[in-house]
Amino acid sequence: MAFLRNNTKNEIPAGLHGEGVFLRAPQMSDYVQWEQLRRESQVFLTPWEPSWPKDDLTRHAFRRRIRRYARDIRLDESYPFFIFDAHGDELLGGLTLANVRRGVTQSCSLGYWLGVNKTGKGHMTAAILAIIPYVFGSLRLHRIEAACLPENHRSVCLLERTGFQHEGLARRYLCINDVWQDHRLFARLEGDPIS
Repeated sequence: MAFLRNNTKNEIPAGLHGEGVFLRAPQMSDYVQWEQLRRESQVFLTPWEPSWPKDDLTRHAFRRRIRRYARDIRLDESYPFFIFDAHGDELLGGLTLANVRRGVTQSCSLGYWLGVNKTGKGHMTAAILAIIPYVFGSLRLHRIEAACLPENHRSVCLLERTGFQHEGLARRYLCINDVWQDHRLFARLEGDPIS
């Protein structure tokens, strides 16, 4: 079997629809909603994310972020999405397919976040289920990996609910909130059933 780069033009589709959600690439026009949602969710997100730079919520930093996203897509390294309600009006969170690896691996890492008042409503489940066909179809990847802190029971349940299987524990895997922390490792292969 030959392993080639994907045959896409390294673009994110205009939008992906899931049950009650709409995913699309971040745009500069999203700044106001993004800044507000991230600001009101900062305390909620801090235990689960890398530390935020001091200027993270500024328009200038967001512009840099959008440029980096475009570069990552062009280089087939990462594919970021913002998650909106089904009508595309209200920003709920984000999802990124990062660390795209080609060659014999054909895999990526899944990262995600939701605003503090957006959790527990099935939005992320719907977003992940909407992104899976894109990963295995359009991007032609074989494996999606995800990691979460062992005490993040909501993430563990989310990954299991969307067909990811637990594969082990990685010691001091990621620096979260300025501390190197262990993570549970999960993966979903092309063709794996939903739990």
